Amino acid sequence: MGVKRLTVRRGQPFYLRLSFSRPFQSQNDHITFVAETGPKPSELLGTRATFFLTRVQPRNVWSASDFTIDSNSLQVSLFTPANAVIGHYTLKIEISQGQGHSVTYPLGTFILLFNPWSPEDDVYLPSEILLQEYIMRDYGFVYKGHERFVTSWPWNYGQFEEDIIDICFEILNKSLYYLKNPAKDCSQRNDVVYVCRVVSAMINSNDDNGVLQGNWGEDYSKGVSPLEWNGSVAILQQWSARGGQPVKYGQCWVFASVMCTVMRCLGVPTRVVSNFRSAHNVDRNLTIDTYYDRNAEMLSTQKRDKIWNFHVWNECWMIRKDLPPGYNGWQVLDPTPQQTSSGSPEERAVFMKASRKMLGPQRASLPFLDLLESGGLRDQPAQLQLHLARIPEWGQDLQLLLHIQRVPDSTHPRGPIRLVVRFCAQALLHGGGTQKPFWRHTVRMNLDFGKETQWPLLLPYSNYRNKLTDEKLIRVSGIAEVEETGRSMLVLKDICLEPPHLSIEVSERAEVGKALRVHVTLTNTLMVALSSCTMVLEGSGLINGQIAKDLGTLVAGHTLQIQLDLYPTKAGPRQLQVLISSNEVKEIKGYKDIFVTVAGAP
Repeated sequence: MGVKRLTVRRGQPFYLRLSFSRPFQSQNDHITFVAETGPKPSELLGTRATFFLTRVQPRNVWSASDFTIDSNSLQVSLFTPANAVIGHYTLKIEISQGQGHSVTYPLGTFILLFNPWSPEDDVYLPSEILLQEYIMRDYGFVYKGHERFVTSWPWNYGQFEEDIIDICFEILNKSLYYLKNPAKDCSQRNDVVYVCRVVSAMINSNDDNGVLQGNWGEDYSKGVSPLEWNGSVAILQQWSARGGQPVKYGQCWVFASVMCTVMRCLGVPTRVVSNFRSAHNVDRNLTIDTYYDRNAEMLSTQKRDKIWNFHVWNECWMIRKDLPPGYNGWQVLDPTPQQTSSGSPEERAVFMKASRKMLGPQRASLPFLDLLESGGLRDQPAQLQLHLARIPEWGQDLQLLLHIQRVPDSTHPRGPIRLVVRFCAQALLHGGGTQKPFWRHTVRMNLDFGKETQWPLLLPYSNYRNKLTDEKLIRVSGIAEVEETGRSMLVLKDICLEPPHLSIEVSERAEVGKALRVHVTLTNTLMVALSSCTMVLEGSGLINGQIAKDLGTLVAGHTLQIQLDLYPTKAGPRQLQVLISSNEVKEIKGYKDIFVTVAGAP
């Protein structure tokens, strides 16, 4: 098989040329092919197959057919069934003459993967456009942030990097199922549902030495902040290099992106799905209660029910032979650690289509689901809205406008009212909670019937400078109290602060093996310096691994310009990801789509 490993997809033929010390005689020389995978290979378990030379290829079984004899050599087509166990295989032949003693010769090894191009495979996806996107694309975007401030986060999946396929099978081999019964676990790797559930459990480290350890706090000093990952490759390589010790740290988008890399590598069409305002409903009553005091401070609660700003999971394409008809297609799997159901890690795999059909589209009581906006309180004497007066940039004062309109209500159908509006600003956490207030403000006004007014508000940078989390989210809340009646009204505004803009340019056409000059520019538009700046570049087919540079301090108002040369290794569409981090802002991120031509192309 040569010095390079052979990787094939099941249900796909591959060809061998065997050279002998004498002419091959098909009438007298009997050849038996033996393919084995896993510990204690067994034909009963499906981890060992023996098959012979045949003129016609049998349907969907291990076979060696379509052979030609040329003097001392034999060329033969080997076919693997579309339901074969995936994994690392050894291939050998046993040669005998007549009833004589047989001699065994090792031929080499190959890796067998799922095959979404084969109609016989359970992961068959009949769309070349979708296959190119959900199998072959080794980069993409993860959508995160807030429902009103959705950001596209470039991610390097890197499923075709040299050692990733070995790490994917290493993940399977470190699962609790493999450790308990290795032979049985390997025998079940023909089942895509089983493999997906094992991978889903192994991406996090809650029940085993999985790939990633979650951290939803603010102390990442013992590892890497989830915001500072550019892709899956560095995470998987670190996990493998350290003997399977969990990598610190991940959150939902990191878990889902790493699982996407593993599943695409194994041959399962996979995509990353983001949902905003994800209600985590533990007690299954389909309600989430949030409490504010009369000073507009959002209060903490001991309940585990919460509304996450966003949540990210995976969908894998497959046929569900274990379910009644109608459940094939995209299946939901969530590798983010949650509370377990009956103590079983595989129960994290949630199948959305089944839940919708059984519970209805708006009543699927799963751990994470979209929260529908309520209609709000009725019969209020005024309508209040908070607006941003300009784009909210981190490091700048924030300017807001309170818009108020007097409307009739049952208590005061027409007359004027007096309002006291108390405002509060708090850091908004990814899990939906808040920290202690860092800004308060009170407004008093008289509001005549039918009138509208706007009131400017200023939230100084000095108030929030050291008070926010790395995600730079602020919740501004206001409680408007009617002095005549004591009735209260709530107004909310969630703000996502924008980091400085990163510019990436390339100066010439990209070609495999040829130097490609890249220009990275960052202007610090903030009121303060960015200290301890570091830059990390990543991109499959453009960079082998990562390029990291220390940039020092970027003074307020100054511009940083970096030039460097890359030497692309793969042709086709590529994406360069650049992340600049500092003590003040963790995620100044940019990307550049680059098309790389083959060497010497006109």
